[in-house]
Amino acid sequence: MRSTLFILGLIALGVALQKGIIEIPRPWAPWAPLHIDDPITPVTQLKLSRLADDRTGCLAALKTAPEGELHYTPLADYTPTASCPLSNVVRMQSSDVTFNRSFVASCPMALAWVMYERHALQPAAEKIIGSRVSQVNHVGSFACRNVYGRETGRRSEHATAEALDVVGFQFDNGQRITLINDWDDEGEVGEFLRAARDGACHTFGNVLGPDYNAAHADHFHMGMRGFRLCR
Repeated sequence: MRSTLFILGLIALGVALQKGIIEIPRPWAPWAPLHIDDPITPVTQLKLSRLADDRTGCLAALKTAPEGELHYTPLADYTPTASCPLSNVVRMQSSDVTFNRSFVASCPMALAWVMYERHALQPAAEKIIGSRVSQVNHVGSFACRNVYGRETGRRSEHATAEALDVVGFQFDNGQRITLINDWDDEGEVGEFLRAARDGACHTFGNVLGPDYNAAHADHFHMGMRGFRLCR
């Protein structure tokens, strides 16, 4: 009886949605396209993962950034290194922040970064540091290798440009923060770094830092695989 009522309820819900009687806000609707200004919800990562094979939809989402704020170049599929073909990628030059250098990223990863920056990174910087992030320093996104550079095993997210390794931040007030020097800070600097990590977990599939292992002592690995692995 309960299962029958549940099925009938689902049918009624589907009919109500189809007829527009019930309207789900775009950020909460799994089928609705992503917009950069959409608040982060539990379905945001699902939407991002679906864009891995949807170049047109992903580029359309990037275009929802305010005019002049985001600078990137869509790239044709290519194979920069044998055995590591890249598809649905862009070259990120700058966003609301500058980068120490441009980098190639899968389009969903670029989109995840921009949403993270707008909805988590900059709000944390303003609240804790009292100044916005002006530059993000990283040590790369693409590297044709296995996890931890092992000779055997699964490919790293870097092999498909689906991760960015962030080592530090610079702020409008001139302050500079690095993970290697400041992770153990017990004041506002350490608080900001932990907020930066935790906020990234709502858009990226996995965020690994100094609390994960020694290999990540000097950077945040922000990758697209998985679902909210945050350490």
